Amino acid sequence: MSLSGCAVLDAAASTSAEQSDAPSTSSGHTAAEGQAAGSGSPGSTEEPDATGSGGGAAGATGSARAMLAEIEVKGRAPKTGYDPDLFKWRSDVDHNGCDTRNDVLRRDLAAITLKDDGCVVTAGELDDPYAGETHAFDRSPHTVDIDHVVARSDAWQTGAFAFDEETLRGFGNDPLNLLAVSSTLNRQKGDGDAATWLPPNKGFRCEYVARQIAVKYKYELWVVAAEKAAMERVLDTCPEQPSFAEDVDWPAPGSGRLSSGEGAGGSGDPARFDNCAAARSAGAAPVRRGDPGYGEHLDRDGDGIACER
Repeated sequence: MSLSGCAVLDAAASTSAEQSDAPSTSSGHTAAEGQAAGSGSPGSTEEPDATGSGGGAAGATGSARAMLAEIEVKGRAPKTGYDPDLFKWRSDVDHNGCDTRNDVLRRDLAAITLKDDGCVVTAGELDDPYAGETHAFDRSPHTVDIDHVVARSDAWQTGAFAFDEETLRGFGNDPLNLLAVSSTLNRQKGDGDAATWLPPNKGFRCEYVARQIAVKYKYELWVVAAEKAAMERVLDTCPEQPSFAEDVDWPAPGSGRLSSGEGAGGSGDPARFDNCAAARSAGAAPVRRGDPGYGEHLDRDGDGIACER
């Protein structure tokens, strides 16, 4: 998989935590163009790859505030036509044989145990950046969710409505825009932007806002006035917060921060979703046979993929 996301880089190497043919919006910025933001000169753009990425961004040194200054401010577009399924969340966009949900879990969880396929995470520990707490993950659909840092609905209303199919899919599965977090906080956030929701862990807010800015910059989405003001208030507390500039790609199948003495392997029966509404609320739809929460009662056509619509 080519570079498709960026992580925070600063001097201390901090480890804190949706109608027309494809327009120019479908060819997003790379985060590295944030370097140009500080000088007032616009960065060049390049066509995204299959994951929606414009390419590599290593070495960018611009600040998050400078990158935010390059993002257009406009009113929110109608939600007409929005459907989260348009983003094809959980697709295997990098063709590594693992769906995106399990890619995120292998990247973001520690002490993980894997099934024999090397993809499905059966257990692990989440150091939740939103809460600043550690949670055990045991394949229950009620403990850990995958959050789109810039929510799909928010993206739709700030430019993604004009994306082509490939770019929608890339956005929905971009590692830059995905984090494993507490289910409770993910559902509390909903489709809110920075003006309506921020992580309760104040120590992560600067990094969270910087990541949202990097996503909006990369995909040429705009911000609304209240959202920008909220971002600026957060950045006032960390004026030197850097823009995202490093790869946040997934570990290869079979790898990750494995439990001591563990490789791929392990088993366990996942807690099942009661219905597809619950699966969608958790960001887990579509649910595939063998995935956390899958049950035959959800898979009406018996094709092994439940809640696909």
